[in-house]
Amino acid sequence: MSQPTLLGLSGSLRQSATNRKLLREAARLFDPASFVEADLNLPLYDGDLEEGEGIPAAVQTLADQIAQADAVIISTPEYNKGPSGVLKNALDWVSRTSGKPWADKPVAVMSAAAGRAGGERAQMVLRAYLVPFQPRILQGPEVHLADSSNAFDDGGRLTSERYEKTIHALMQKLRAEVERL
Repeated sequence: MSQPTLLGLSGSLRQSATNRKLLREAARLFDPASFVEADLNLPLYDGDLEEGEGIPAAVQTLADQIAQADAVIISTPEYNKGPSGVLKNALDWVSRTSGKPWADKPVAVMSAAAGRAGGERAQMVLRAYLVPFQPRILQGPEVHLADSSNAFDDGGRLTSERYEKTIHALMQKLRAEVERL
């Protein structure tokens, strides 16, 4: 395979979110790849909206990006011991599209959070959310970036060699899954 396409989904909409930074660092360590960061700023799932207007264009774009990507990286914050509503909403919407964009897709899951557990609970719940879609979720190494607001330098690079090594190992496993296809 030449240069795979890697899709990143951040559970945070903030432009300077540490989960976005974590995705970008993962893509850098996966390199070489064509990296696309998905836009999860979607309308709230509403069955009446779906029935009346169909699947919103932004949702279909996301489903198409998932289907076309060689692999997906998801990074979630931890809100009240679970993934963000933004991420859950995106998963719910994509589940309503035709086809099975997640089926057999290599997926790496990470989390960045303010707390000392680094979003471990959110990541565990996110993994359960993904099960019905039947992707190939990597089982590790697990990346739970704790105290995430202090984990990056001004250029958005990780400051911890330990975290960088763990993410690099996860990206090498993701690359191996892509190459198996």
